Amino acid sequence: MLQKFFKNHILWIIGILVGLIAGFLYYKFVGCHSGSCAITSNPTNSTLYGGLMGGLFFSLFKKDK
Repeated sequence: MLQKFFKNHILWIIGILVGLIAGFLYYKFVGCHSGSCAITSNPTNSTLYGGLMGGLFFSLFKKDK
């Protein structure tokens, strides 16, 4: 059952992982250091937002049955 879930949602999973990494890297190298930015001033917010955006972006490439 778990194997079927991963097979059906592989693009979401890959997108979330790529987004998490990209979100953290964005915080690390570009982020807002003054603390006034809601998303990029905190590594947790930036990483979670990146994961969400990555999952949504990669889901665009899923073919309908």
